[in-house]
Amino acid sequence: MSFDASWARSQFPALSEQVNNQPAVFFDGPGGTQVPERVITAISDYLRHSNANTHGAFLTSNRTDAIIEDSRQAMADLLGCGADEIMFGPNMTSLTFGLSRAIGQSLSAGDEIVITRLDHDANVAPWLALRELGIVVNEVDVDVEDCTLDMEDFARKITSKTKLVAVGFASNAVGTINDIPAVVKMAKAVGAMVFVDAVHYAPHAPIDVKALDIDFLACSPYKFFAPHSGTIYGKREHLDRLKPYKVRPAGEDTAGRWETGTKNHEIMAAITAAVDYLAEVGNRDAGTPFATRREALTHAMTAIQAYERSLSDYMIPRLLAIPGLSFYGITDSARFGSRTPTVAIRMAKHTPREVAEALAAKGIFVWDGNYYAVNLTERLGLEELGGMVRIGLVHYNTTAEVDRLIDALTALA
Repeated sequence: MSFDASWARSQFPALSEQVNNQPAVFFDGPGGTQVPERVITAISDYLRHSNANTHGAFLTSNRTDAIIEDSRQAMADLLGCGADEIMFGPNMTSLTFGLSRAIGQSLSAGDEIVITRLDHDANVAPWLALRELGIVVNEVDVDVEDCTLDMEDFARKITSKTKLVAVGFASNAVGTINDIPAVVKMAKAVGAMVFVDAVHYAPHAPIDVKALDIDFLACSPYKFFAPHSGTIYGKREHLDRLKPYKVRPAGEDTAGRWETGTKNHEIMAAITAAVDYLAEVGNRDAGTPFATRREALTHAMTAIQAYERSLSDYMIPRLLAIPGLSFYGITDSARFGSRTPTVAIRMAKHTPREVAEALAAKGIFVWDGNYYAVNLTERLGLEELGGMVRIGLVHYNTTAEVDRLIDALTALA
């Protein structure tokens, strides 16, 4: 069956927004996606019927406990792991800093960590902070021609002293999908752990952490149609072995011991609703319900990936044909399987901010700047020039919206 983008769009009330009597075009997904109606309902339902703290002897507390467990299972189904291997927090950055601090305490001065110049700083700064413990941090370079990782440099940077490799699944700035199986193979060859930042990748394709043999994987539900929050998968053996920084009375269960303070229960209810939305996408696309939510989610994300590939096939050649437009990232259509439908551009005679403002006036929402991928914009020599314009599509976007973008940029050129 062909992907039903019309039905998907009908689930998102924000898509009815108007700007200057035109429908808004949400090409700002890499900074945070819109949410389906059921996510909004889940938040209000929790606050109406279940609002309480945990582990009480009464009804609303019991409901809250169940909602927390449901959200762990929902994320476990999305990522392909155990529910007790899922931890929640206010955002991916805070969770990563907490985890990096705990990992740092298990390392010795002179041990090495590998990071990359393609990553969001949330997967850079937490590891650089460990230098104060004498940890050596080595950085993998990028190929500036297509904004891909230099895999030969990656192989050089991983040594017998490497204890952890931190890498993004996909670049939030230019859309490059990294070769995670190859990175895991190199890391495991020297006994190193692998921490993957999948914040940008998660809305675009299926993930199976067990099949990939990843040790940790971080993502942000607000990037895949849920509210603002963060989550990390960790192998059970690591979560049990490492010592988290927490208050003393906190629980000792595998994932819960990593969560500091009272959790955002209404947001966790909404995360479950977002995952259930994606499962419905899978069931509808297949034309029949799957036996498990995990199967439905895998089908959904595979269908989304294929539909978004068609958007890339449509958009990128049209962007490249615009006079004075500079494009950063993979442009060869034969390699679009190695990118998400997120692109970064610059326009001659216009700063990225000017381009974003011009598009905003036409109801087209895009980002400008470095999007916290500051190592990449510095490597490209663009940081002092205002960075780039980022155009990020997800499965509720359409070719008709791409046409509006192309017309607006052509007029600007």
